[in-house]
Amino acid sequence: MQSRAWTVRCGAGEVTATLDGLAGADGSPLLVLAHGAGGNMADRGMRAVAGEFVARGLPVVRFNFPYAERRSRRPDPMPVLQDCITAVVAYARDQIRATPVVIGGRSMGGRAASMLAADGFACDGLLLLAYPLHPAGQPEKLRDAHLSRIAQPVLCVNGTRDPLCRRDLMDAVVARLAANWRMHWLDGADHSFHVTKAAGTSDADVLHEIGAIAKAWTDEVTSPTAAVRRSLR
Repeated sequence: MQSRAWTVRCGAGEVTATLDGLAGADGSPLLVLAHGAGGNMADRGMRAVAGEFVARGLPVVRFNFPYAERRSRRPDPMPVLQDCITAVVAYARDQIRATPVVIGGRSMGGRAASMLAADGFACDGLLLLAYPLHPAGQPEKLRDAHLSRIAQPVLCVNGTRDPLCRRDLMDAVVARLAANWRMHWLDGADHSFHVTKAAGTSDADVLHEIGAIAKAWTDEVTSPTAAVRRSLR
């Protein structure tokens, strides 16, 4: 996988970012994806999804949040996470012009991106991987208050065994959201998109499913006709 390393100014410091794949050559959307709370830009899950997307012609920007850059295990406050996403997207847009940009990420990273989108951040779509609807074991603490304010097209991918996203609760939330929201369930997958042998599928199968649905969705929502339709609303 062809990659290019970047150093991005973020607040008072800098974070590492990587562009995987070739961006800007054919108008394919650029995916700017943030990592989850317990990981970093180079963890196995982030590298796996990036590789799957790049293989399907979707370039990806991975990056560290400031706490991950410091090798701390304690995530930064949400405003810092959002500022970091903003800085990385601005840098990416400066490097690669005239390309649709989809923001998102895994778990906490996706949640931070969704809060940016809800506040009107300019992007062409939102890709949420393992959205953490509630803390593990605390389904009463839903993280859904801002979701109805997201105007951009959304693809949310969760596993049916995800302890941070009970399916019945997420289905009830999605039923209240507008048609811009698309939910895709991975049968038998957990929060890390891992499946057991009893599922009859493999982790590689799950990864291919994520790649296929993301490619079809990005082709649909970032096409020139889709952009025109949104501008007329």
